[in-house]
Amino acid sequence: MGDLKYLRNIGIMAHIDAGKTTTTERVLYYTGKTHKIGEVHEGAATMDWMVQEQERGITITSAATTTYWNYPTTQGDKNELTQTYQINIIDTPGHVDFTVEVERSLRVLDGAVALFCAVSGVEPQSETVWRQADKYNVPRICFVNKMDRAGADFFNAVSEIQDKLKANAVPLQVPIGAEEKFKGVVDLITNKAIIWDDATEGKTYKEIPIPEDLVEDVKKWRSNLVEAVASYDDNLLEKYMEDENSITADEMRAAIRAAVIDMSMFPVMCGSAFKNKGVQNVLDAVCSFLPSALDMPPVVGINPDTEKEETRLPQVNAPFAALAFKIATDPFVGRLCFMRVYSGKLDAGSYITNMRTGSKERISRLMQMHANKQNPIDKVEAGDICAGVGFKNIRTGDTLVEEGKPIILESMSFPEPVIGYAIEAKTQADVDKLGNAIAKLVEEDPTLRVETDQETGQTIIRGMGELHLEIILDRMKREFKVEVNQGAPQVAYKETITKTIEHKEVYKKQSGGKGKFADIVFEIGPRADGKTGLLFENAIVGGVIPKEFIPAIQKGFEQAMSNGPLAGYPMDSMRVKLFHGSYHDVDSDALSFELAARIGYKESAKQAGAKILEPIMAVEVVTPDEFTGSVTGDLNRRRGLMKGMDTKGGAQVIKADVPLSELFGYVTSLRTITSGRASASLTFSHYETLPNNLAEAVIAKAKGNAK
Repeated sequence: MGDLKYLRNIGIMAHIDAGKTTTTERVLYYTGKTHKIGEVHEGAATMDWMVQEQERGITITSAATTTYWNYPTTQGDKNELTQTYQINIIDTPGHVDFTVEVERSLRVLDGAVALFCAVSGVEPQSETVWRQADKYNVPRICFVNKMDRAGADFFNAVSEIQDKLKANAVPLQVPIGAEEKFKGVVDLITNKAIIWDDATEGKTYKEIPIPEDLVEDVKKWRSNLVEAVASYDDNLLEKYMEDENSITADEMRAAIRAAVIDMSMFPVMCGSAFKNKGVQNVLDAVCSFLPSALDMPPVVGINPDTEKEETRLPQVNAPFAALAFKIATDPFVGRLCFMRVYSGKLDAGSYITNMRTGSKERISRLMQMHANKQNPIDKVEAGDICAGVGFKNIRTGDTLVEEGKPIILESMSFPEPVIGYAIEAKTQADVDKLGNAIAKLVEEDPTLRVETDQETGQTIIRGMGELHLEIILDRMKREFKVEVNQGAPQVAYKETITKTIEHKEVYKKQSGGKGKFADIVFEIGPRADGKTGLLFENAIVGGVIPKEFIPAIQKGFEQAMSNGPLAGYPMDSMRVKLFHGSYHDVDSDALSFELAARIGYKESAKQAGAKILEPIMAVEVVTPDEFTGSVTGDLNRRRGLMKGMDTKGGAQVIKADVPLSELFGYVTSLRTITSGRASASLTFSHYETLPNNLAEAVIAKAKGNAK
């Protein structure tokens, strides 16, 4: 890799079915990486390499690839020189169940291409991935895909990006034609019209005069673009005041690039990836407007020795620092650790330190990834993305550094699972294989949790949704050859408390010799700040409980929260204020106080108005008009709370909050109600108190299981 200036780390993000993988396939084709276009609907897409992806036509795991694009560097008006850019692309899933794949990809990318469907505009999952990109400050360009589809409307998609995502979306193109007549675009920067040549699969295009019926539109949108650029850059504003046509194409590109990098502008382009139209323009825009590692602020981490913030510059001679953002298992090379290198360089075969474990790891080989194929490389340098092989214990989110140069980079936060299945191996011979399969799958997927139910001895796997767990069970069967029986889906309920009470707990045990003694007085109640977990306040004065026992009391409460007082579900949040107590010089120790806290929690939490919480999903259904009544009636029966209705492209969009427990198999029953003409997307929204009559049934069932 030569100059970092010419390296782009980008992701392709969007709602399910907006055309992410199709677009990536075209990128690989035009950049010469593949010689045949792989189609998703034929199960032949390069990036969808998992059997499950090919069968279902969806992306499940984010695949990485590296490709090269020759981008013309402008000299006057002639595109005489070209510069080769290296583009690392991560194709992410759109389905909400695999949202963690998007989350961990965005954490390590410098820029992204946000795809939108020209017919559907901004869809629920588009909003989710947009928020994730905001969270990690990832600059974006937008591509409105599927311009060839019936009902395609480019400017409607642009206004939805502005309204729903509150983003400053600025069109860089005006489409020539729409639906089956879509054949080209007018580039607003150069003010030139082009149409693609179908005979060469869109590889070539020709310039044409701007069609007469578009002249007024082009004038309006070009002036909108020039205005947006001028309002961003003061120097251009002066030129604009004198003569709005005096701003050159190069000046506009430079200003757009600066505005994209600081996220004050999101340029919008259009095309049809499936019909091979507009993808090269996106590649040009990636090189022109999206940042390289040099344009982004240097990565910030904490030095564990000094506990102070440090930055690492994206330079080869800086100390090596990388973030492991994904672990995958490959049948041929074993475990792969995908890493983004922020500073320094790493040679194959050298040692690094894993900051989580503090131990040394040898990375025996380094690979440049192309979906599920690997090309060995000798070294990796700052700014690049690669995969390493040969390590023993690396997990998603670990910081990997040069020995003796510690820094801990900000890790990733993953959502809590909302649904679980009880599983068991079908035969005794499969028991060991099941343990092995679970260990590998949990290592790969941070949103997959596995636990053993203490009372029943069952293995419970928890995940982000029905599809997520279905894929996991399918992988167990195919990759690990394990046959499992699965129980009915289980909702991940939580418990909470609603009122504040005081409680005194004395724990003493005397059995000859040294006894056990602890006495604590505390206030227990709900947190006022709306956050989850334990808020522990130590209000002990005068040393009535020695300060060395306080951490044990806090630990006792923290651990007790994993078991709620009503049905044994985890406690979502609570506040404990410890303000009085006493101790015994001989009999008191840390364990006594920890046990006192646990027993005190059990006794007091029930009286503090304990309630059960259930996960609520935000459901959005797009249905033809004639089924609106049936769909809303069905959602009401499922305890749905209607949030609103919209019309979009001749269809009704119904939004509702519905408890997860009522949604098992919903997509199938929706197909039945609407003869397969409606589609639904379900996104986790929040937790809410379960009505008393249902809570009683849940508690009774939990107690029945315990017996």
